[in-house]
Amino acid sequence: MKDIQSQPDYRNIPIDKVGIKNLRYPVTVRDRRDGFQQTVATINMYVDLPHNNKGTHMSRFVELLHLLRPEVSLKNFSKLLEQMKQHLHAASAHLEMTFAYFIEKKAPVSLSPGMMDYTCRIIGTSDPKGKIDLVSEVIVPISSVCPCSKEISDNGAHNQRGEVRLSTRFKKFIWLEDMIELVEASASCDVFSVLKRVDEKFVTEKAFDHPMFVEDIVRDIAQKLNADDNITWFSLSAENFESIHNHSAYASITS
Repeated sequence: MKDIQSQPDYRNIPIDKVGIKNLRYPVTVRDRRDGFQQTVATINMYVDLPHNNKGTHMSRFVELLHLLRPEVSLKNFSKLLEQMKQHLHAASAHLEMTFAYFIEKKAPVSLSPGMMDYTCRIIGTSDPKGKIDLVSEVIVPISSVCPCSKEISDNGAHNQRGEVRLSTRFKKFIWLEDMIELVEASASCDVFSVLKRVDEKFVTEKAFDHPMFVEDIVRDIAQKLNADDNITWFSLSAENFESIHNHSAYASITS
């Protein structure tokens, strides 16, 4: 059969990224407690396209995903990037994988167990020289109490749920759980899926004892990351979904 995509193109315009986007695919990821866990990822896969090529072979992207099975690991991620370049005759390759990651988390007083889900992402690139760049990202829900509101109010203070997004590059493998716990320890209080009355009392009082601006949150996290020799680069942001404003409060730091 005639292959239209393999025909030459005469417009002399290269394409930076061409491929597939928003493919849902079952994956198995590393789990610090249980070894592995199964989840569903949304995947973007791209390669560059030279100026003289009309198109790329889209079906090959999906076929190559089998190289990740049964486990999504940094080793397999790097292997897939190189295979994308070889099979699609490309100079560079880019892969993004976003998935829900579940951690069993016990309530602070009653110890009632519940499953917390966190949005995680792995981003990988292989450049024309074969250099692999990997970034790991977690999105962590948190709660915060406003220090200003607490200072000026006779009773209480406004508090809200927020979200911290942390991306890192590293020398050696880093567990997703380690990144999540680092973020949660830097908020007014962390978030739980199951809370009994004794737990609700605990988290409310803990949050009010540790009021934090978004500026405080990102600075505390950055301070911990700067002290970690394994972290070579990071980008982080905190967003509070304000309870008394019709907008969010936001702060970010990139190393």
